[in-house]
Amino acid sequence: MSGIEGKVIALTGASSGIGEATAAYLAERGARMVLGARREDRLNAVVDKITAQGGSAVGIKVDVANREDLKRLVDVAADRFGRLDVLVSNAGTMAVSPFDELRQDDWDAMVATHITGLLNGIGAALPLFRRQRSGQFVNVSSTAAYVVKAPQGVYAATKTAVKVLTEGLRQESGPDLRVSLVSPGLTNTEGVGKGADPETAALMVKAREEIGLPPSAIASAIGYAIEAPDGVDVSEIVVRPTAQT
Repeated sequence: MSGIEGKVIALTGASSGIGEATAAYLAERGARMVLGARREDRLNAVVDKITAQGGSAVGIKVDVANREDLKRLVDVAADRFGRLDVLVSNAGTMAVSPFDELRQDDWDAMVATHITGLLNGIGAALPLFRRQRSGQFVNVSSTAAYVVKAPQGVYAATKTAVKVLTEGLRQESGPDLRVSLVSPGLTNTEGVGKGADPETAALMVKAREEIGLPPSAIASAIGYAIEAPDGVDVSEIVVRPTAQT
C-alpha cells in the first residue's frame, strides 16, 4: 500500500511536540492513528482534536520502557483495524547535563526511552510485520547522532544507538519491510531544555526560540518516508534549521 491514506499507523510520544504534529499530519491525510504516550490527559486531547476534525485516532497509555505497553499498542492496532502498516518510534527525553553532575537517573531514563523503548517497539511489531509480509518502522533519532556537543554526551550516545539499530534492522528486514530513520535538528518543542541543568536549559531554550524548527517540519519528513511507493525505502532523512551548525 503506497501513500498515507488508509494506512494504520502507531505512534509513540504522541501527546506533544513532534508526536502531536505527526499524529495530526498523518490523520489529515487519511491514516488511521493508534497513538501512545504516558500523559493520558494530553493524549486524549490529541485524539479528541483529530476526531473532531473527521480523522481516525485512538489513544493508548504507553510507557515505551515497558515491553507490555508496546505489545498492547500493536495489539490494539491489529484488533481494531486488522493490521499495522507503520510503527513510528518517536518517544524521547532530553535531560542533558554535564557528566560531572552524575545525574544517573537521567542517563537511565534516556537509555530506557531511546534504546530499550525502540527495541520494545521492534519486538512488538516485527512478528506482526513478518506475518503480514509488509510493514514499516520509522525511528526518530537526532542530529546529535551526527555531531556531539557538550553537555549532550549521553543523549547523543543514545540517539547514535537509534541510528545504528535502525541501520542494522534495515539490513535484516528483507524485501517486504521498510525501515526509515528521521533525525531532527533543533525543534521548537517543550522537551528542549526540560530536565536539563538550569544553565544548560537556559541556553537550549534561547536557541530553540531563535532558530528552532516547527514540529510540523519533522511531521512532513516522517510523512515523506511513509508515503514513498512500495519497494522504495527512504532510509535516512536529516532535517535541521539552516542556522544550525
